[in-house]
Amino acid sequence: MASMHSTICILSFFLTLHFFSPSLAFVSTLPYTVCNSTPHPFFCQSPLPNNQSSTIYDYGRFSIRHSLEITSNFLSLVNSYLTLPNGLSQPTILALEDCQILLSLNMNFLSSTIQSIDSTDTLQSSQADDTHSLLSAIMTNHRTCSDGLQATTPLLAFKTPFQLYSVSLALFKHGYIPQTRKAMWIAEREPLFYQNGQLGLEMSRQHQKIYESVHGRKVPKMRGGGRVKVNNIVVVSKDGSWNFTTISDAVAAAPNNTANNTGYFMIYVVKGVYEEYVSIAENKQYLMMVGDGINKTVITGNHSVVDGWTTYGSATVAVVGPGFVAIDITIRNTAGAIKQQAVAVRNDADLSTFYKCSFEGYQDTLYAHSLRQFYKECDIYGTVDFIFGNAAVVLQNCNIYPRLPILGQTDINQNTGTSIHNCIITAAPDLAANNGTTQTFLGRPWKLYSRTVYMQSFMDSLINPAGWAAWSGTFALDTLYYAEYNNRGPGSSTANRVTWPGYHVITATDAVNFTVFNFISGNSWLPTTGVPYTAIVVILHWNQVLSWIKQLGHTRHAHIPSKPHIHSQSSPDTWLYYPICQHKPCHSPPNLNCLSAQLELGSQAALPRSYPASLLKRLTG
Repeated sequence: MASMHSTICILSFFLTLHFFSPSLAFVSTLPYTVCNSTPHPFFCQSPLPNNQSSTIYDYGRFSIRHSLEITSNFLSLVNSYLTLPNGLSQPTILALEDCQILLSLNMNFLSSTIQSIDSTDTLQSSQADDTHSLLSAIMTNHRTCSDGLQATTPLLAFKTPFQLYSVSLALFKHGYIPQTRKAMWIAEREPLFYQNGQLGLEMSRQHQKIYESVHGRKVPKMRGGGRVKVNNIVVVSKDGSWNFTTISDAVAAAPNNTANNTGYFMIYVVKGVYEEYVSIAENKQYLMMVGDGINKTVITGNHSVVDGWTTYGSATVAVVGPGFVAIDITIRNTAGAIKQQAVAVRNDADLSTFYKCSFEGYQDTLYAHSLRQFYKECDIYGTVDFIFGNAAVVLQNCNIYPRLPILGQTDINQNTGTSIHNCIITAAPDLAANNGTTQTFLGRPWKLYSRTVYMQSFMDSLINPAGWAAWSGTFALDTLYYAEYNNRGPGSSTANRVTWPGYHVITATDAVNFTVFNFISGNSWLPTTGVPYTAIVVILHWNQVLSWIKQLGHTRHAHIPSKPHIHSQSSPDTWLYYPICQHKPCHSPPNLNCLSAQLELGSQAALPRSYPASLLKRLTG
């Protein structure tokens, strides 16, 4: 929950941790040895069996099973209070209802984790990432529940589950996640599912007729056959001329627990202002909600903390079901600045995507609560802490209208954080009218391990030269991770930034860890959404790359254009896009055999010695 202070906040996510010795993962050891490197060594030892033949995997499985048992007991306690709510205040009931949702999610996440690791000591990288994300979300969910209870019924807000979750996360991470993971440097093409602004769709002829009728344009035929699979479509319109008059009714009609390979259930929302509170439950998976455009299709509400709602429960749109996609929609919370926390969108959905959407509110506009999320070409408006939460989230090519965000990470083993990549941070019209008298900050540490990265973004003059603000005294200044990389604009100078231990001006070697590819594993799930994205940005010295391109040309007869292409949205003396093609010349847009390398003139980025070889190996197959 964001505070009521007027500074802004956001967090990032590069984990620099102490790791177990690699040998501990495979040899038998006592709980004392294993627990010594967890965040709670003394607590860790108490529930673990004192078995000399156990490995870190055995202890991890035991801890996670114990976590499931404790969570079940806690959920039963919450349910018992809600069954007989006599004497409870309304704020307490609302906090308990939030806990009911969050603890139910934790039950499912723990059960899924046990199923994944119950009989194996090894996981594929994608499985390990999925499980790591679930265990991180479990901690976030419990903290949100506990914070709500602490504010209303302190006796219920006990710490034991949180410590147990933290131990379980640490044991899993040190057992199943490699100590070092090689970052991916090669620039991947963006999915070619869009043509002339239109989404390529694979659907039945009947569904295509419905889509084209309501959308007013034909579904384009895509080069290369790339299309987003849609298995059904329903239409929402306020005048009753289609399937539903409310979005909530359309969501209720969607099938439950659909698999990610069966295609999306599309809800097309015709232009209009929909005054309702939309909830995408956990069992409503792989929904795609499409509107007629920003400020045309609008969902609006006004719940706020001042009016008795919890921050978690105040959202106009709340998303939990994984695989959710929203396109061309505006979502508002109109409670106003004096109503304190009032969320427009709360997102708990793993592998969720928002494209060309607008989020409008004041305090706590976008609550990126947990799991892996991606926002592309979105507009975000707010006043205080208006992008916050504990998701692993990348915002790319977005417009952020002050003030800025916070991400509150509470455990160094969580794989969460916020990456703001190639965005524009500038004043909203009302703030701009102050003639520069009001400045803002890039972040403040809401939690102990707050982490945020800004890279290749435009920062307007409203940014305070110090860049970052403290939350309270010296709290978290040596445990946070705030970083900036290669930003531009009048507010981007790092010359007078804070000198905290946790603040960093990073190089390309570090920045690559915060990309769509490396941080949220975007290449494994974003292509099916059809939403364009930049997976990796390669920042290299131009002379080095030109040399490597020539080498590639000699080895595979690659076509090398006579000069680089200037990226129209950036300064022509700074950014260059040089097409590297296999077998044939590049076209616009690039064909499937092309890769794009983004090059910066004069960059002195330190690169691995093996990089030229790995580049050539990747390009030559």
